[in-house]
Amino acid sequence: MPTADLTPIVSDPAVLGGKPRIRGTRISVHHVLEFLASGQSRDDFLAAFPHVDAEGVAAALRYAAANVQRELTRELKRSA
Repeated sequence: MPTADLTPIVSDPAVLGGKPRIRGTRISVHHVLEFLASGQSRDDFLAAFPHVDAEGVAAALRYAAANVQRELTRELKRSA
């Protein structure tokens, strides 16, 4: 019996041009980062987008952190 894919961050070329987004929404990881970088809080985000849960926001932040780390690792390897 197949199990449902519960990956909280997804990408589909037909939705937001393939930008990584929170599953079940049109809220991109980039949008979460911009909102929080503007000085607003996670609670502000959750109030503004009640269809997104706290785990979705946390997953977006983990996704962004992992991708930044991968990019830094690639840059370090290229400059070595």
